[in-house]
Amino acid sequence: MAYTLFVIEIISAFILAATLLYRYGDCYRNHIIVTVSVLTAWYFSFVIMFILPLDVSSTVYRQCLQDNTTNLAPVVQSNNSSTDIPNHCQKPWSYVPDTVFPNLWRVVYWTSQCLTWLIMPMMQSYSKAGDFTVKGKLKSALVDNAIYYGSYLLICGILLIYIALKPGVYLDGSKIKAIASSASNTWGLFLLILLLGYALVEVPRNLWNNSKKNYTLTYCYFKIAKLSTDKCEAEETVDDILHSLNSVMAAVGPGHPLHRHVETIVQKLPIQLRDRLNSLVPPERPTPPSFKSLVNLHKKTIKALHVLQRTETQWGIMLERIYHLEDVASNSRSPDHRFQHTFHTPRPRLQRILYPPMIEWYWECFLKSYFLKTMAVVTCILSVAVVWSEVTFFCKKPVLSIFANIVIASKESYNYAAIVSVSTLIIAYMFYCAYSTVLKIRLLNLYYLAPHHQTNEYSLIFSGMMVCRLTPAMCLNFLSLIHMDSHVIKERIMETYYTQIMGHMDVLGIIAEGFNIYFPMLVVLLCLATYLSLGSRLLSLCGFQQFVGDDELTIDLVEEGREIVKREKRKRQRAEESMTRRRDHSERFSNYRSARDNQDGAHTGLLNDVDSDYYVSPERTQNVSSYQRAEVPYQDDLDKRFGESTLPSIRTEFEDRRRDKMTMPPRGLFDDV
Repeated sequence: MAYTLFVIEIISAFILAATLLYRYGDCYRNHIIVTVSVLTAWYFSFVIMFILPLDVSSTVYRQCLQDNTTNLAPVVQSNNSSTDIPNHCQKPWSYVPDTVFPNLWRVVYWTSQCLTWLIMPMMQSYSKAGDFTVKGKLKSALVDNAIYYGSYLLICGILLIYIALKPGVYLDGSKIKAIASSASNTWGLFLLILLLGYALVEVPRNLWNNSKKNYTLTYCYFKIAKLSTDKCEAEETVDDILHSLNSVMAAVGPGHPLHRHVETIVQKLPIQLRDRLNSLVPPERPTPPSFKSLVNLHKKTIKALHVLQRTETQWGIMLERIYHLEDVASNSRSPDHRFQHTFHTPRPRLQRILYPPMIEWYWECFLKSYFLKTMAVVTCILSVAVVWSEVTFFCKKPVLSIFANIVIASKESYNYAAIVSVSTLIIAYMFYCAYSTVLKIRLLNLYYLAPHHQTNEYSLIFSGMMVCRLTPAMCLNFLSLIHMDSHVIKERIMETYYTQIMGHMDVLGIIAEGFNIYFPMLVVLLCLATYLSLGSRLLSLCGFQQFVGDDELTIDLVEEGREIVKREKRKRQRAEESMTRRRDHSERFSNYRSARDNQDGAHTGLLNDVDSDYYVSPERTQNVSSYQRAEVPYQDDLDKRFGESTLPSIRTEFEDRRRDKMTMPPRGLFDDV
């Protein structure tokens, strides 16, 4: 019974990590090493989030035992009696033996640190390398990380020299370990405050804006216009690569030493792009490429193909969302209170039963906006509490931190359920704010987590590194907010096992007493800048157009997006009408053929009775085969003309995945060996 909640938390962390990895990554296409590494990084980070509140409640119980033992010892000695004194400390129902947490934190923390600082940077550089052999990719990864690790070694060397020259300080194994962990946590705290300063404002604001249907639809028009530009750029980049490959193929024949490397690059192309490549006219006098130029071309091809695939997928998803928002706007004025879709998409039977059109109308047109507004108010209150606690957590008397007051009041009443619940709520909200921002990071269109299995290995590894670096700093910051860190409140208290494993930065007072305490106060300025949209306005002035409501360029992009949606909707309607006409024609033709066959069968019944088991009508076979030949190319022709984003989703996910694997070969870490 003692391990019940502990086991539930461990399993919940794994389910959450696996679900996110399945949503954003492609486990069937990515290499198994990348999948396992990212899953481990996310899983261990979520384990810390779920298990740390149990460690806090266990620490409160141990502190109570220690205080009672210390206070009652003189009484027992003066009475000179061994009478058992009642223990006023109540044991928490979620109590876990003391040997579990230290071993768990050692494994989780040091595994995460090894992943984020040693293994994943090498994997990240390896995955984007354009070399054709394992040795070449490893060499490129080492060169890429040489500058990265060199800067860290330089900083660590300066710190070690400073500590060695400081009087009264002696270095040993524990001090060096504390320096390494504190340097990592300081970097994580710097990144955490930047992310929180943005997310603590954006999370409530996005919920409130999403409750306004007109605003959400206008914002989606703006996004589809920008995405159209990204889609055109991705297509132009792929065209440039095809022309480069055409020149290379013309210069490198079957007997050339580099021919097999060229074939490796060509095999990365989908079938449609290969057909376009074969249709290009080769140049008259092509220049033979060098091995280094082929490596660079291979690297550009990998990146360009994935950007194109991801952009097209996002294009289809955004169009579906806009169609749905337009349906919500039109159905809001419906008198029969039944939700009608512009484009019919098949749904599972269970969903049709549990979510009929009437319930869908009440949710989408009436209840959803109120629910989002309620969540916006709740998250706004949590954001204000986090900001206030970040600014005042170092104040010991009086205690100004909201979260510290709640935990202290729960300690006095031995309300361990409240301690676990409040701690879980605070950590979960901080994790959501930070991690939702990590999931939206988009630098140079490369570090970006795209849903529907469209995230490449490079971005998955980057997200795993970020999560591993954020989690320890976030947990130490949380312990400071609830006054469970003795080096912040300057009081001897029993610390959690997590803090004991992490250690403190006692050797560098400028970081322990300065940066870690006063830097979180900058979250106020960052939140104010985010509320005033200073970052978006600055990016707009620099040429990176952002959604600013009072800007003329924003209005123009919104109108452009509205016209794009109208054009795509007309394409889809024409495609569906054409499919409907062909389906009706096929049904009428099959009915006519079956009626004529029945008439012919009445005159040839004797022949059918003689060889009914062996006779097959040649006309029937020819008609069926001709129908199949006419139907399948027509579907493929629609796919080529309109793309998946403009057709209703009538195929299962397994069929889409199988088709993707047929058009684009799997790409892993060792696919070029």
